[in-house]
Order: sequence, then C-alpha cells, then structure tokens
Amino acid sequence: QLQLVESGGGSVQPGGSLRLSCIASGFSLVDYAIGWFRQAPGKEREGVGCISSSSHGYTTYANSVKGRFAISRNNAENTVYLQMNSLKPDDTAIYSCAGLRTDGSSWCPTYEYELWGQGTQVTVSS
Repeated sequence: QLQLVESGGGSVQPGGSLRLSCIASGFSLVDYAIGWFRQAPGKEREGVGCISSSSHGYTTYANSVKGRFAISRNNAENTVYLQMNSLKPDDTAIYSCAGLRTDGSSWCPTYEYELWGQGTQVTVSS
C-alpha cells in the first residue's frame, strides 16, 4: 500500500519554528514531486510549496511563506521535510503532503497529485 504520513506538527509561539516530515511507505520518493498544502478552519486548501523529483531538487513556494519556509528531501530516508521559521498565527492550519510520480522532471504540479497524507495540525499562538 502506497502511503504518505506527516509528522512533526504541534503548538508553537509566534516567531517559533517547526519541521514537518512527510514519510513515504510502500514506494520510493525519489521519482516523486512532493507538495505541501495547508487548510485552516473555514478556508480553502492552499498550496504551500513543492519540491520536484529532479536531481536539482527544484522548489517553489507560495508568496505567503516565501523566505520563511523551506522544503528539502532526503531520498535515503524516503522523507521530504518542510522547515517552517518565523511562524505567524496565520500559519495555523492542518498541513498535508502530496505526491505525484514525475520521474526526474523539474515540474511541480499545482494540484494534480495522486497520493495524499492525512495531515498534521500546526497551531501558532501566544
């Protein structure tokens, strides 16, 4: 069974940091583009960013998180990370990762993902 499982969520004060993990089971992440999404209560799901499956690890980010969030991958650990710094209350949401097999392409899908994780809660509050 192909699965993506997120971990690392929690509560943090404004200005703090968290690192989320997206771990693949049942398949290798090396050929997959991985996107991160978030959904806050009462709001639509928002794309946070993506890392391509190319060897260069091309990344793209939403303007709302650019300069604060960073996506990286460790293929040996079959894991993609979302490092979140300078967190704000507006970053509070359920964060999910998603995967699409792109076989080394530098392309990052917008929403055309085939695998989705269950999500992990991130709460930013003083």
